[in-house]
Amino acid sequence: MNLITKNTFAFLALMLLFIPQSFAQEPSIYALMETEKAIDFQENYPDDVLILSSTSEQTAVMLSESITHAIRESVTTHGPGYIYKASKAEALAALEAASRPTSELEYTITEDVFVNACLDLVDPDAIETTILELQDYGTRYHTKPQAEQSVLDTQAKWDALIAATGRTDISTRIYNHVATPMPSLILTIEGASSPDEFVIIGGHIDSTSWNNDDAPGADDNASGIASLTEIIRVLLANEFVPQRTVEVMAYAAEEIGLVGSGEIAAEYAQNGVDVMAFVQFDMTGYKGSAEDIYIAQDTYTSSGLNTYLTELVDHYNSSGDHVFTYGFTACGYACSDHASWANNGYHASFPFEAAFDDSNPNIHSPFDVYSFFNTPNHAAKFAKLGLEFVIEGAKTETLSVPNFTASSLITYVRNKTLYFELKNTTTEINKIAIYNISGQQVVSALFRDQPGALNLQSLASGFYIAQFEMENNRTITKKIVLN
Repeated sequence: MNLITKNTFAFLALMLLFIPQSFAQEPSIYALMETEKAIDFQENYPDDVLILSSTSEQTAVMLSESITHAIRESVTTHGPGYIYKASKAEALAALEAASRPTSELEYTITEDVFVNACLDLVDPDAIETTILELQDYGTRYHTKPQAEQSVLDTQAKWDALIAATGRTDISTRIYNHVATPMPSLILTIEGASSPDEFVIIGGHIDSTSWNNDDAPGADDNASGIASLTEIIRVLLANEFVPQRTVEVMAYAAEEIGLVGSGEIAAEYAQNGVDVMAFVQFDMTGYKGSAEDIYIAQDTYTSSGLNTYLTELVDHYNSSGDHVFTYGFTACGYACSDHASWANNGYHASFPFEAAFDDSNPNIHSPFDVYSFFNTPNHAAKFAKLGLEFVIEGAKTETLSVPNFTASSLITYVRNKTLYFELKNTTTEINKIAIYNISGQQVVSALFRDQPGALNLQSLASGFYIAQFEMENNRTITKKIVLN
């Protein structure tokens, strides 16, 4: 035993001579990097970067904690510049390319009526409120107590929206991580007819700065979380019941190597979860380029899903009240959480606030505050795109037209007049909107008195959708036929 022990210690002492000194002085981190960048950093910082194995595109490395900050600051576009891995074994295994899933969205556009009704409800002021709430934590750096609190408070906000619906098919859950004390948050709307097929949107809720006690992260990424929260609010206000399961995710610790999304996506892949598409919302607040929304094109995005997003904009946003434009941009290595899903074999896309060279110059600093862009209107456009993607991707139940009518609302049509009355409730109707089969609003009227009647003599005979907006901001939608 003594001989083995002495030999073992002698071997370890010899090995320490070949380990860069920085690793003996501070914690080490396993990660993946772009191969060219890994080689460059290893040459310039030999005591802080140890190359483990490489392919032509990616390299598994061991990094000192201090060099991770330099890597992040060297990124010219967006993101941490590396992908965190929990162990050497995970880093080496991650070099193997993931196979693409067999399932993929059919990329159809069929939900005009419901989508247009939802677009009309997007409220920029609600987006502004959420951005300011998240900014007010001062920092959401993943190791700070404010980071966890921001997630718990966001869960409470989402839970309040769910509670207002009285539904049991919608829930939230906290996802605790291995590599960070900060949790992630997941909201789930169960699919009514295809619950094992998932459509997911997400964005990171953490922030970073050169002073991590002062990391307000208003644009990066309170703006994305605000867009996601508004998507949730509108879907629930319109009583959205999807065919496929929809999930909305707020990720922990993106800024230190896509940690939150990486653990979740890996677990979903390991469990065989059929994620048909994922779209990332990371920085939606600052309009730095001529076009409104820029679709990132990189090895982590799906060309089919990218094209689908542009088709949605062409279909719903080429004119009218909700018009906005799009372009394309280049994204750096693993620049946001969509890379976690792509690395696990799923189809992913990343619409961004500007061309990357024109994006918010104040991110990752104490100056990433709301007053720099000072308007929620840009982030509202991303909420609209997200609504279009979720509704068209997951599809509405019951012939693609919502008919989730509360039993208290009585309606009928006679001689092209819509009669209506609310029974057994103190809630009043504020507004009625009529949509044609193309999703265009053709009639809008304010109502306070009931029972009431709405004259529709000006409309041609045919099929329409009547949407009743209540004083509590909930809506009831009914199909009507004019003869």
